[in-house]
Amino acid sequence: MPDSTQMTFRALADPTRRDILALLRTKDMTIADVSDQFDMTRAAVKKHLTVLSDGGLITITPRGRERINSINPNGFAPVLSWLEVFDNFWDDRLDALKNAIEKDNT
Repeated sequence: MPDSTQMTFRALADPTRRDILALLRTKDMTIADVSDQFDMTRAAVKKHLTVLSDGGLITITPRGRERINSINPNGFAPVLSWLEVFDNFWDDRLDALKNAIEKDNT
């Protein structure tokens, strides 16, 4: 697994970061906006946002003194690509099962 994919999965591994992603799905937010939604320090939220950014799942855009956090839809591509392998695996297995059942019925 390439490092970028590893970092994406690392970012997704934490439930708090997944909750942050759910928040950012609805609108772009500053660190303060995100911090208001959690019972943790702003510094802790900033660390979570940094991990999400390092994993390519969000972008952080400076706007004056604020940093605006936004979902990066393209950041989920490594996860989808990794899961596609298993999707293909199950498609092949189900096709083989279907063929075996049809063969039995004839």
